Amino acid sequence: ENLFGDILSDETSVIPGSLGLLPSASLGGIPDGKTPIPGLYEPIHGSAPDIAGQSIANPIGTILSIALMLRYSFGREKEAKLVEEAVRIVLDGEAVGGLGFRTKDLGGEKKTNEVGEKVAEILAGLLKN
Repeated sequence: ENLFGDILSDETSVIPGSLGLLPSASLGGIPDGKTPIPGLYEPIHGSAPDIAGQSIANPIGTILSIALMLRYSFGREKEAKLVEEAVRIVLDGEAVGGLGFRTKDLGGEKKTNEVGEKVAEILAGLLKN
């Protein structure tokens, strides 16, 4: 298995505050900013079977994995940055211009689908501009 990788990801998750925030990419090459690279994209937390069906999983790692895919496999830097900006707006507190939408792991009350739908809503607005 990947015990060493699991230990590292669990330990480093304290930096941003939750495993649920972290995306990952297993790339088939070194990014040069010009050539699309095939990859496998997923949140570092995996499927989180211990909380399955409770609607408390943080969807941000999955959403940010999509930003990585846009950037590295599809060469869509602008769209990747917009996904990241939508996530920032949704998570940031109201005091700094955000919405403060957070799941339980971040001390919030929002459900998985509420956070995901809010990110999609904000992203749709950003894409129109």
